[in-house]
Amino acid sequence: MIASLRKVFSRFFLSWHFFVGLALLVLLYTTAYLFPTTLYIVHGAAILFGLICLYEYWILFSFGEIKGSRTFKDKLSNGDENKIEIHLESTYPQSIHLEIIDELPVEWQVRNFLIQYDLKAKERKSFPYFFRPVRRGNFVFGHVQVLVSIQPGFLKRRFTLAEEAEVQVFPSYISMLKYEYLAISNTLVQAGIKKIRRIGQQTEFEKIREYIPGDEFRVINWKATARRNKLMANTYQDERSQQVYCIIDKGRVMDQPFNRMSLLDYAINASLVLSNIAIKKYDKAGILTFDEQEVQMLPAHRKSGQMLQIQELLFKQETRFLESDYDRLFFNIKRQIPQRSLLVLFTNFDTVNAMERRLRYLKQLSRNHLLLVVFFDNTETLSLIQDKAKNLQQVYHKLVAEKMRYEKEQIVSELRKHGIISLLSKPEDLTINTINRYLELKARGLI
Repeated sequence: MIASLRKVFSRFFLSWHFFVGLALLVLLYTTAYLFPTTLYIVHGAAILFGLICLYEYWILFSFGEIKGSRTFKDKLSNGDENKIEIHLESTYPQSIHLEIIDELPVEWQVRNFLIQYDLKAKERKSFPYFFRPVRRGNFVFGHVQVLVSIQPGFLKRRFTLAEEAEVQVFPSYISMLKYEYLAISNTLVQAGIKKIRRIGQQTEFEKIREYIPGDEFRVINWKATARRNKLMANTYQDERSQQVYCIIDKGRVMDQPFNRMSLLDYAINASLVLSNIAIKKYDKAGILTFDEQEVQMLPAHRKSGQMLQIQELLFKQETRFLESDYDRLFFNIKRQIPQRSLLVLFTNFDTVNAMERRLRYLKQLSRNHLLLVVFFDNTETLSLIQDKAKNLQQVYHKLVAEKMRYEKEQIVSELRKHGIISLLSKPEDLTINTINRYLELKARGLI
């Protein structure tokens, strides 16, 4: 008996309209004691209030229901806006008001999700929304809770829809596909990728195709254009099969957050996109990750399925919160990568001393390979430097920020002094800046 009552009462809720109406009745009854002649009017108002509540209960529980489901991709893209849709169908013969609550994974810490909509009689409607996850891993969606009410809205009926569903959040494959499309269509410049003039680069004719906006005018084939009566362009292929390795430091320096994502996740997303671009540019792509205990390696290749293996490897990477072992990294590279390759090392240095502790390993790597050291600019210090100090405390903060910025510039200068190429980038611009530097090195014939 108690269980059945609990089940019934769990299906409907009293809205704030109900409590406002109840409070007004209490106020009216209090006033009626001062003015007894109004007591019958107040009794009538109380009876009307009760009848309206019974009417709403009768309509909500006897004349219809809500059916629905939730759809999303099996894999979500970390750091990107992912589309999720809730599909609802009403069998009520009149308009209803909906409050939709999707039970997002608890790890995402979203407590204010709410969609409100007035659904017409027997209407079907899809409610798309976008969410940006900031962590990789396996997560579980709960149910979709739908609260239904009619005017004046004293009561609400709850419908629990959609089964619990597990979803995996992978490195940013949406960005990977976007840059892949731009690379194939030769429109990378539209996404902020710089057009870089090839210097001394050996190319050979590949084929003739239609001219695409963004192509250089010098590649237009005027004879083919005259024959086809539309712009045609020559395409050339660069020297192929250079090895490109993205090396990711998993130490504590990569656990710093920016815009709710760790620097490690920014490095993983950039590595995924860069590897795909390298393969599309006929290079071989590989991955190394390292911490204080081990070095994981996926050898560079262009075989089909290489990008899937890279994605699976990057999906599992986590920081270890300790100092990474550069000595172990150096000996693994020396033993397993004998061919000269482009090594793109994603790490972070906050001070010159931190860089100097690793400098001897970087110098040794740069002797046998083309080494690009990628580390992060602190955008918070940049904003402190740009803002005008208004009190003594802000002056101290500004001085500290300027010192930290000077340290970053010193690191770039010190690496350049030893012939090591470096890239200092804001986290949000990491992918574009890394691709630009890769294309620049390739255009200069360094790889």
